[in-house]
Amino acid sequence: MDVKSGFTGLACLAAVALGAVLFVVALWFIFAYNGLVRLRNTVKEAWAQIDVQLKRRCDLIPNIVETVKGYAAHERETLENVVKARQAGLSATGVKEQAEADNMITGALGKLFALSEAYPNLKANENFLALQEELSSTENKIAFSRQYYNDSVRTFNTKIQVFPTTIVAGLFHFQPADFFEVTDAAQREAPIVKF
Repeated sequence: MDVKSGFTGLACLAAVALGAVLFVVALWFIFAYNGLVRLRNTVKEAWAQIDVQLKRRCDLIPNIVETVKGYAAHERETLENVVKARQAGLSATGVKEQAEADNMITGALGKLFALSEAYPNLKANENFLALQEELSSTENKIAFSRQYYNDSVRTFNTKIQVFPTTIVAGLFHFQPADFFEVTDAAQREAPIVKF
């Protein structure tokens, strides 16, 4: 074997090794990118679930307000606050704004349901009880949806921040998603509602 053919063989081997390394790196980039896209879509899906439940709750509010109006007409301020909170919920865009509106609705509804204590006939009204049960079920679904959304956001944000996927995330401009959270400490406290 002459020296020239030895160098050619080594050059070929080096080219194959380099090609294999580049292929593995390209394959990793594809898998990392597709994984980030899947996680981003999971976050979007989770947000859609929250949105559906929040809209469902907003759809229940007018029925509850109408039922309460008949029994507690002089509680106008409480009823108006519930309606204002609903409007804020319907017009909210983005995670942070929706979280603030959600907190307003929760507080206003807590005060509205506290009225039932002062009006025994309202408390016994079948329509009111059915609406109250439906709202309670919706609140549970909202809580579950929030948890699922925040879990999805945590997974996505972690993935785009850890090495080496942070390289792919930076190259393709993946941005962290916002958590659905309460920012006001006073709103973190659960309202006391007696039925």
